[in-house]
Formats: sequence, structure tokens, C-alpha cells
Amino acid sequence: MVYKIIQKRRIFLSLSTLAVAASICALFFWGLNFGIDFTGGSLMEVEFTNYQPKITEIQDGLKDVNLHNLEIQPTESSIILRFKENSEEIHQQVAQKLRDLATKNNKNASAKELSFDSVGPSIGQELKSKSFNSTAIVFIVIILYISYAFRRVSKPVSSWKYGVAAIIALVHDVLFTLGVFSVLGHFYGIEVNTPFIAAVLTVLGYSVSDTIIVFDRIRENLPKSSLDFEGTVNTSVNQTITRSINTSMSAILALLAILFFGGATIKDFALALAIGIFIGTYSSIFIASPVLVVWEKIQAKRHK
Repeated sequence: MVYKIIQKRRIFLSLSTLAVAASICALFFWGLNFGIDFTGGSLMEVEFTNYQPKITEIQDGLKDVNLHNLEIQPTESSIILRFKENSEEIHQQVAQKLRDLATKNNKNASAKELSFDSVGPSIGQELKSKSFNSTAIVFIVIILYISYAFRRVSKPVSSWKYGVAAIIALVHDVLFTLGVFSVLGHFYGIEVNTPFIAAVLTVLGYSVSDTIIVFDRIRENLPKSSLDFEGTVNTSVNQTITRSINTSMSAILALLAILFFGGATIKDFALALAIGIFIGTYSSIFIASPVLVVWEKIQAKRHK
């Protein structure tokens, strides 16, 4: 069965335009909830002996310190705390409060500090700048790579337009993922840290790989197809759609397992990957290829 995907491109492109517009609005009004990697803050790991406090007990014990953006993450053998303050004075106050909490509940209990890392605001800004610059560089390299890979495909669409179509799909993926995390950050407090940037870069690679598979099939079919460009593209998409969906679903199922059963430190990373891979598969089928056809239609009208 041949699905008329390209013929119904207006529906898919309209839905994607609405999704991107909503994402831009969310980013404009709410922005991203940047974590301590970007805003500066502290990460502290403490091991309790002869006593394992509950999260609520730690929160109550640290109320007097008045920490901002406090996050408490229990592990198998320790407690990890994240908070916005990064001064040595606050660090010592937190350490003392945790020791007091341990001895208060059990005279033989103790709280041992295993590690303490502090990120200043200037370092956070530098990380933010480098992260977004690396994303921009990836976009440029992808355009150059696809333009070179498809240099022998010049009719009816120039090779560089394949690269631009892939970038349009990637921008769609990134904006949608950022929009989702803007909403999640506003309503559920989910933060954007350096693992999120790593996830976005991974999604870019995954998405462009999926898009190139479709484009490569178009390149193979063009010389031997008796259909027009729209029909050839639609045939090519149909020939690759099952493979794309099966591959992405396998990855998403693995990521969902990590999301629901994995540790708290990697859940946000897994969530970003799952969202990105899902929307990346969608864009490679319903955005990148239709954009090529729209471009070819506009080009044909100009030549008439």
C-alpha cells in the first residue's frame, strides 16, 4: 500500500508550523529553566552512616539556610544535593546542618561529605554560550556535508537545497524539543543542564541520519522513475517509512525503560532523547521531503 504522504503535505506542514509557533511562544513567555550548569550553583554528595534520612527530613533540616532551587536526590549509598548558592559559607552551613540532622536522630549516626562542586555564574554563562555555539556549528557542517554528498543530484532540485531542507527539519526538531522542555520547566520544574545539550546534539545526528536515508532513496529513484518529482519523492518515503519507524520505536522503547526505571540523574537526558527521536523521525518523513517538493513546485512556476 502506497500512502499519499507528499500529496497531503499541507496538513503535515501546517501541523508542524503550529507546533513550532507554540514552542516559540512558550520559549518567549517562559524561557528555559536552566540548571546550575548554566546559572551557577553547588553540587554536594553526602553519605549517612547508621541513619538514612527522608527527603522531607533533609528539607526541614535545611530550612534555616534558605537555599534556592534545592534538589535532593537519594542514591543507593548517599544523598546528592543541588542548590543555587555557591559560597563557602553556605557550603559549611549545609554540611553542619546535615551532621546535626544525623546525630539528632541517632547518636551513633554521622554524615560524611563525599564531594562538593561549585559552578560560578560566569562559568555557567560560558557553558551556555559554548553549548549553543556548538549547535550552530553542527547546523553549518550538516549543510556542507549534505551539499557535498548530493552534489551529483542537480535536477530538478539543486544539491544544496537538500541540505537546507534537512536543516529546516532539524530546526523544527530543536524548537519543538525546546518548547516541550520550556513547558515542563515552567509547570514541573524540569531543568536544562549540559546533558540536555548532549541529548539535543545526539538528536540532531539521529534526525539528519534518518533524513539522509530518505534523501538517498530519492537520489536512487530519480534516474529510473517514470513519475514526476512529487511522485518519486512519495514513493521513496513509502519505501523507507517502515524502517524509520521501526528503528525509532526500538530506541524510544529503550529510552522509556530508562525514563521509568533508571536513575534520576539520567531521566531528563532520556526524556530529551525520546522526545527528540520521536519528532526527528516525524520530520524526516513529513517535513524534509515535503519541503523539497514545495521548493520544486515554486521553482517550476518561476520557469513558466
